[in-house]
Amino acid sequence: MFSDLTAQKQGSSLLCRPVEDQVPVFDRVSPAFSPCSQQFKVGERSFNRQYAHIYAARLMQMRPLLTERAQQKWGSDVLVRKLCDLQTGEQCCIVGTLFKRMDLQPSILKEISEEHNLLPQPARVKFISDTDELILEDELQRIKLEGKIDRDKCVTGSVIAIYGAERNDGKFTVEDFCTADLPPQTTRPKLSADRFVLLVSGLGLGSSRADSMLGLQLLVDMVTGQLGDQGEQSGAATISRVLLAGNLLSENTQDKEASTKPKYLTKKSQAGSVEAMRLLDELLLQLVASVPVDVMPGQHDPTNYTLPQQPLHRCMFPLSSVYPTLTLASNPYQAEVDGVRFLGTSGQNVCDMERYSSMDCHLEILEETLRLRHLAPTAPDTLGCYPFYQKDPFIMEQCPHVYFSGNAPKFGSKVIKGPDGQEVLLVTVPKFSSTQTACLVNLRTLECEPVSFSAFSADDDNDDEESEMNVSH
Repeated sequence: MFSDLTAQKQGSSLLCRPVEDQVPVFDRVSPAFSPCSQQFKVGERSFNRQYAHIYAARLMQMRPLLTERAQQKWGSDVLVRKLCDLQTGEQCCIVGTLFKRMDLQPSILKEISEEHNLLPQPARVKFISDTDELILEDELQRIKLEGKIDRDKCVTGSVIAIYGAERNDGKFTVEDFCTADLPPQTTRPKLSADRFVLLVSGLGLGSSRADSMLGLQLLVDMVTGQLGDQGEQSGAATISRVLLAGNLLSENTQDKEASTKPKYLTKKSQAGSVEAMRLLDELLLQLVASVPVDVMPGQHDPTNYTLPQQPLHRCMFPLSSVYPTLTLASNPYQAEVDGVRFLGTSGQNVCDMERYSSMDCHLEILEETLRLRHLAPTAPDTLGCYPFYQKDPFIMEQCPHVYFSGNAPKFGSKVIKGPDGQEVLLVTVPKFSSTQTACLVNLRTLECEPVSFSAFSADDDNDDEESEMNVSH
């Protein structure tokens, strides 16, 4: 583990007097890196298409996979029907896309309810209720589902296979169901030494919290080897790559009223994101001079809102963009580091599924998307995405070794295994601005550990005890 590598060496102390011998130099490991995010790059953009195309492409791509899984689970002789070929009382399997009808789901008509003399909808964290209905649809028809399927856990856009029979009242009684499960996975190479990838999310630059900036500078100093003794510095040399997973800027930098104000009132004012981007560029300059850095955009960052979010423009980083070690990546992100495949998002897909299902744990939602073999099943229903029409790029064609999600409320990690021997490390990367915590992934063992930076906080001013500043693994 990283904490073992950074343990203080014998005879090494920050309080000892300087020695005349030459200070040791720790060379940082240089891993093999291969970006694999080409499928998330949007070329010529056209928003004239309907979103029905992406659902049709998703079902067309997933149908052969789910048909094979259904035959493995319920026997090779199971009847696979389309909705138009259903016969009442016949036991069969159907492959289709789930749609959850929710009365509490926000709509534009409810947002302008004052004009319609309707009662406004109260603010909610979750939008599920006991009146929700599950519907399965294919290219031609739809049918209401009942039976052995968790209605609250399911979300709109999931493609599954169900087994059961249609009743006389036109509803389908589900006896069992299955998902596409984990896709095929390449063999992970065996490394001879420990190498780490640092995952950080939710820097929140531009906020008013000074303790967050202090913790962030501690993080930069640790990675660049300017923090601690020789043990810490030798451990920092094993960090081969840094990945910033979205929400680099704070939500406070977005002035939502600026577009409605008269131009003469905003002529001499400067957007809050300008100073935050300058600060981000200076922090990146310290990092890229020492270690390769991948930068993903997030919900509050200056790029397109819909998924897949395109890389931030290099002109916003005049200082750090001159270094070849800076990689501006898309969201979702996919790459191979020393043969270990990383796949993840900045957290919008997980947070959206949390709002429209009964699942509360981000790790559980991550595993659910992996079992569904789809990064963002709720897009485009409740999560904005580009209107693809030939192929759904969010379908997982290859199983990652590390699957992460950013901007989580707390750190979490676990290893899950697939039916064909796949092994995946799930990681929820917490918001650094609120938790002061980053994650270190060991490429050799696929273990993950948090690194916390506690600093002076505004809440400590009211305490009688002396504030502390430390770094813990």
